[in-house]
Amino acid sequence: MTQKEIAAALEAAVKSARAAGSRMRNNLNRAKQANKISHHDVKLALDVECQDIITRQLRRAFPSIPVVGEEGISGRLDAEFRWIIDPIDGTVNFFHGIPHAAVSIALQARCVSNKRNKADHVADGMSVAAERSCEGDYATVVGAVYDPFLDELWTAAAGQPTRLNGKQVCVSAQNRLANAMVSMGFGKQPSLLEAALPVFGELSFKARKVRVTGSAALALAYVACGRFEAHIGAGIRLWDVAAGSLLVECAGGKVRMNCLTPGRGGTIIAVNGRLEAPVLRLAAGLM
Repeated sequence: MTQKEIAAALEAAVKSARAAGSRMRNNLNRAKQANKISHHDVKLALDVECQDIITRQLRRAFPSIPVVGEEGISGRLDAEFRWIIDPIDGTVNFFHGIPHAAVSIALQARCVSNKRNKADHVADGMSVAAERSCEGDYATVVGAVYDPFLDELWTAAAGQPTRLNGKQVCVSAQNRLANAMVSMGFGKQPSLLEAALPVFGELSFKARKVRVTGSAALALAYVACGRFEAHIGAGIRLWDVAAGSLLVECAGGKVRMNCLTPGRGGTIIAVNGRLEAPVLRLAAGLM
């Protein structure tokens, strides 16, 4: 994949995100069909519909690249490249008519090496070097997160700056945790709550504010453009953060993830860089 093709991939991701986002925006205040409702989650028919919209768009541009999404998988997981998508990140918010949800689309490349911090992603003559570790033998090379309710689009490609609606953005320069806005998200399994709630409590005292917003993709996008200083997510899945993690890194931030693959959840800690040490100390038990 050439640099020109990487640009085309980003263009396809943006086009797909906007198409799905338009469907979300038009349905925010309408009655929604739920395919499944559990105590702490909702699966909507619109989730599937939006994933189908994205998949069709991406397939038209790159028919050989598989699509891995929250609502299903199309193609081989071990392909050289793969799309990782969350058609509606923040489904519960959306279900309740809260306009805080996003489309998340990432293109990942298989790593040449997963044993060093500097990973080289090479395919058909293209080499992209990124100062980060590969997760599950893959790393994100293109990412797009779209908030259709505020019409905010974050984009990044490995080695290039993060942009918000076309304008370059970067993480905040805040270096005092006492002045920091921190976002958290965590699953409702007893073991996760046992580990996450003490972190939430300590951060509530030490940071300016802690927010639980219901969308990991948007929380990471907010770190990338300096609205939040950090995001801590426990019990998240790869499609929640594949695009957003690249946004943070390309905006100058730092990201730590553990064991995130399409079939396994894990933890992500994303910070502006200047607060990496205190945030990691507080959240060490989640890693």
